[in-house]
Amino acid sequence: MDFAFDSRTEELRQRLHAFMEEYVYPAEAVAAEQRTRLASPWDTPAVFGELKAEARRQGLWNLFFPGERYGAGLTNLQYAPLAEITGRSPHLAPMATNCAAPDTGNMELLAQFADEEQRKRWLEPLLEGEIRSAFAMTEPDVASSDATNIETRIECSAGGDEYVVTGRKWYISGAMNPDCKIFIVMGKTDPDGADPRRQQSMILVPRDTPGVEVRRAMTVYGYADHDHGGHAEVVFHGARVPAANLIGEEGSGFAIAQARLGPGRIHHCMRLIGMAERAIESMCERASGRTAFGRELASQGVVQNWIADARVTVEQLRLLVLKTAWLMDTVGNRGAHTEIQAIKIATPRAVVGILDQAVQLHGAGGVSQDFPLAELWAAARTLRLADGPDEVHQRSLAHRELRKHAGRERT
Repeated sequence: MDFAFDSRTEELRQRLHAFMEEYVYPAEAVAAEQRTRLASPWDTPAVFGELKAEARRQGLWNLFFPGERYGAGLTNLQYAPLAEITGRSPHLAPMATNCAAPDTGNMELLAQFADEEQRKRWLEPLLEGEIRSAFAMTEPDVASSDATNIETRIECSAGGDEYVVTGRKWYISGAMNPDCKIFIVMGKTDPDGADPRRQQSMILVPRDTPGVEVRRAMTVYGYADHDHGGHAEVVFHGARVPAANLIGEEGSGFAIAQARLGPGRIHHCMRLIGMAERAIESMCERASGRTAFGRELASQGVVQNWIADARVTVEQLRLLVLKTAWLMDTVGNRGAHTEIQAIKIATPRAVVGILDQAVQLHGAGGVSQDFPLAELWAAARTLRLADGPDEVHQRSLAHRELRKHAGRERT
């Protein structure tokens, strides 16, 4: 692979950096202040609309979408350094450019698996940034790291013209935002089927469907995550939707979920590198000019070690993420499966460590609202669970490695 950015990527990087400096970073404090004056904490501060309008004007919109039909037509390799830049302000920049989870994964899912009517009704307004969406998979009563455990039922009505959705989900990202108009729900249509990976299906459930209850917001390490749209417990009390709302065919839900999660995993890792870069900058700024025990912090050996190790770690992670993006472009997501799992294991874990040291260097300020570090730490730590916990990826990756050696003679 060629490590140099091509001309289009470099041009977009420069434009995106300028957009961040001129609009996004100054908007962080503005968004926090505006939120204190909203009628509901889940409403969107006005500055978000201003950022989105400016991003669209500058052509920094839907950058994540690989196809030109719906997005900017960038490859994963081209998008990686751009997502890293937006990761430096993860609560504002991805939203501003319409590249925020869970909408990105949902848009990719709809583009790949939905029919034309479903795309027209839900994908098009998502692409325009007019609505938000949520992916309802995780459940509180089962170990959802094994998706075959999911208990939510999607039952076909007697007449065959409707599906009835019954179940309880939680940590459904974005669902607290009133602009979240559609849930993509994973549940079982054939709970007794012989193949546990063919029991599940995906269905579209509009938020205003009778029987849909957005019960409560779920915090993440005490943070409500307002700018992201929150994370909700959602209960489906026999919610009825037309049979035409089924995505794909019955039994295809597990495969659709796996296809959706692959790109989502690498996008998270791309943004995490941006978070780590911001943490390193914060450490350098804090250490320079601040004195303890008669010496500038920057001259303390332990601080120098933290900064040096952080730089080495970020460079390693970036190379692995870029390699994974390149493989996804050249051999497809299946061919990059091992690398996708590797980055999902390595990146959140390492970035949590870097952010933890940045917090430590900032002392009491590091855990306060005056710096972004504590909230960044909470977000990074949560990503060790999102889209599959570390241990699930380690298990799968180990099985792949062991299979390579199965049957070989021992010497």
